[in-house]
Amino acid sequence: MGCSFSGLNALYDSVNGGGDVWINENRFRILRQLGEGGFAYVYLVKEAPNDSATGGLANKLKDSSHLSDDGSYAMKKVLIQNNEQLELVREEIRVSSLFSHPNLLPLLDHAIISVKPTPETSWSHEAYLLFPVHLDGTLLDNAKTMKAKKEHYSTSDVLQIFRQLCAGLKHMHNLDPPYAHNDVKPGNVLLTHRKGESPLAILMDFGSARPARRHISSRSEALQLQEWASEHCSAPFRSPELWDCPSHADIDERTDVWSLGCTLYAIMYGVSPFEYALGESGGSLQLAIVNAQVKWPAGHKPSYPDALHQFVSWMLQPQAAMRPRIDDIIIHVDKLIAKFSQ
Repeated sequence: MGCSFSGLNALYDSVNGGGDVWINENRFRILRQLGEGGFAYVYLVKEAPNDSATGGLANKLKDSSHLSDDGSYAMKKVLIQNNEQLELVREEIRVSSLFSHPNLLPLLDHAIISVKPTPETSWSHEAYLLFPVHLDGTLLDNAKTMKAKKEHYSTSDVLQIFRQLCAGLKHMHNLDPPYAHNDVKPGNVLLTHRKGESPLAILMDFGSARPARRHISSRSEALQLQEWASEHCSAPFRSPELWDCPSHADIDERTDVWSLGCTLYAIMYGVSPFEYALGESGGSLQLAIVNAQVKWPAGHKPSYPDALHQFVSWMLQPQAAMRPRIDDIIIHVDKLIAKFSQ
């Protein structure tokens, strides 16, 4: 989880204004910043020529399909201020290493280093996480662009994007023990546009992923779960049982199924089905969610088939036990793809 001594020096150089970062034995040139949020920054980087015997990233990766054709990658830099944050990053790294699927973003390499706090800085560690880069942005980015242009996905594209998310989640839900992503939303779906076919969709950000199944047996455990969810699960996509958890309940991976239903709605209409509650005077997002009060846009062009609306409603059952599991969803989406691609 650490990095080599030479890497440590180079990492410090980059912090002090240099343009290169070492992640273990491999050096990367920072090209530009792609985004930021909280104490994390994402950069576009390019692997520098490697003269050492290690042979660069190509020799390190088990799956060569993750290698970039031009050496470009995305690097997330996290400023870690305390031991709690350090453990969260370590857990994200550990959990990411459990998954291997074409529709889940792979962690290619990582390094965590100690740094000395200064009067200007308050963090004690820095983490560097390396991923494949997808420059076409997230589903959320694309939704904003398409809304400005008054464009929408075809029914076929909606289903194909959704099918890929289902495939990635199936991989997580079928692990032993099953894992829930816990933050499925358009902002965590990377898209890559492909000529003549639907976009490639990849689910990312496993910082909230945890073993899915949890038995709640007291009020304090229920409140603890609600507090955790308020910090880790985006509110408009958060399932009812994470808003108002019973004192005796079995939580499972169907929390993701709720978020998946919200995300299918968002692929069609650009927002969560409960976003409207945020703009209503006296409106309550929590109330709208726990009562599954979905509003369908009137007069929307194109008008999507009722079968898609019914599909969303099937996933947005307030009682988790009534929701389908991911295998059932995949069977149904495949039937819809066959029906609407004719």
